[in-house]
Amino acid sequence: MAKTSASRVEPELFPILPSSPTGMARLAAEATHADAGHLIEFKAMEAQSILNKSVSKRQLSMAYSINPYRGCEFGCKYCYARYTHEFLLPVPVAGTRQRLSETPQPFALAFEREIYIKENAAWLLEQELRRFNPADEIAIGTATDPYQPIERRVGVTRSLLEVFAGRSGYRIGLITKSNLIERDVELLSEISRRNRLVVHLTITTTDSALARLLEPRAPRPDLRFAAVAKLRAAGITAGVLCSPLLPGITDNGDALDAVAARAKAADASFFAAMPLFLKSCSRPTYLSFVREHFPHLAGEYAERFANMDFADAPYRGRLALMVKLACRKHGLSERSTDALLTTDAGAVRRGPTGVRPPVNEAQQRLFA
Repeated sequence: MAKTSASRVEPELFPILPSSPTGMARLAAEATHADAGHLIEFKAMEAQSILNKSVSKRQLSMAYSINPYRGCEFGCKYCYARYTHEFLLPVPVAGTRQRLSETPQPFALAFEREIYIKENAAWLLEQELRRFNPADEIAIGTATDPYQPIERRVGVTRSLLEVFAGRSGYRIGLITKSNLIERDVELLSEISRRNRLVVHLTITTTDSALARLLEPRAPRPDLRFAAVAKLRAAGITAGVLCSPLLPGITDNGDALDAVAARAKAADASFFAAMPLFLKSCSRPTYLSFVREHFPHLAGEYAERFANMDFADAPYRGRLALMVKLACRKHGLSERSTDALLTTDAGAVRRGPTGVRPPVNEAQQRLFA
């Protein structure tokens, strides 16, 4: 059971349901207590696989993914991966799984309060790579941050990187919000020397106060920019993902330009940004955040995401143009997609540094 700092006992995040768990639910039920933090319990899970085939409804070009943990301590209000804890729930007798988006608040928080540490991850990776085609790409950290705080103590991500450091010819993408990645610069340099490695640092804003509200337990933006600079100094391909762009909050020219300018100062290999993707499992947490901190936007969000998870085409087009202009202004390479892999990383020709590109009046208003 999770405990607070005042030793108050919190309710179980997964109450006992009248069923015999199977699959991931069985592994979750058999997981043993490994550690604890403020309002967080860590459990050791006997993983059956570490390299998983990915099928994305967002049209990302991901082939395989590796997630060293299940759940994430950072607690980002917009996180799309909260649904992954749904698979840890026992299936009721009727055969329908109780969905996180339809359950009380403790279930919505489960993703960030009950973290599963995958045991024997490096051993599993060694076995699975024997049957893996190096031509396929691998994304590390698609549904959990591989450098969340528990990594400092247990080192699952590092153990996986050590496996790749002993191999050649692989195409690997890694995404994180943490400057803890600096710990592994030498290891990542070795991987980069023998493989195609692209590191992505997600930095949604330069405003530390806003970042603390959005991503309450993630490192400050300035620490993440410093991590990009350190990775680049070591010769590692590393860029900035300014995603998601939040309607009415960070989806404006000034906010985007500020992140792009800092990315350039850190010598980022590329710069990309995509609009908010708000899955049903994420809506209660994110919309609660909006009502508390941006109440004047509550109505707009309710209307915008009433019947869809994705932004509409005209809005996506407007943001894509803003990103293109920011890249050209600061001489940053673009990504043609928001793939978390090696595609297009640093491949697009840089524009003239510090020069605003020629644009028409309508386009200029995007940065007004």
